[in-house]
Amino acid sequence: MLERFEALEETKRKRILEAAFHEFAEHGYEQASTNRIVKAAGIGKGMLFYYFENKESLYHYLIDYAIKMLDEHYLSKIDLTETDFIERLNKMAILKWKVFAEHEKLGNFMATVGLNMEEPALPQPLRSKIENMQAFFGKVMNDNIDHTKFRDDVDVQKAFDLIRWSMEGYRIELMEKFKGRKLTDIDMEPYWQDYYEYLDILKACFYKKGE
Repeated sequence: MLERFEALEETKRKRILEAAFHEFAEHGYEQASTNRIVKAAGIGKGMLFYYFENKESLYHYLIDYAIKMLDEHYLSKIDLTETDFIERLNKMAILKWKVFAEHEKLGNFMATVGLNMEEPALPQPLRSKIENMQAFFGKVMNDNIDHTKFRDDVDVQKAFDLIRWSMEGYRIELMEKFKGRKLTDIDMEPYWQDYYEYLDILKACFYKKGE
């Protein structure tokens, strides 16, 4: 059945994926409605179940698809040779911005999946993929980081959290600001300038002078 969906014309396939990602992200698995999905996608309900056996198989497909997309366009491109924590997060933020700007609903969906691993019970292969992805993020946040850049009077782990929250918060704020607009129509230069000024402030707060 999934082969039928994969063979769909790209625009139609993307429309169905976006509708499904949005529905599960907004309502969770139990409350998600296939009626709302088909209405948003502009297809008949029978057609949806021509591609997917049931709601659960659709949900599992979305998780697998999202993991592949994140791995290809984000995770595999993270530079683990960068030892400066803020610079590593900066490079990650740029990658993440590009991916989620094009696939915003995918990002929202994966956030809810991470919070609801038991709803419904996931097949072990999918659960393993999610756990591996989470383990990789732990590696990204901790491995090969030069701790000597941080001030001696700073709790490094708490500094990590504050820096990460600040950068992610700014990204989310911009995504909300630009919702419904084409990024190609927006002059991003002022926003990037602000972003790099914020990075300088974070460095001034947590790094030793001259780092």
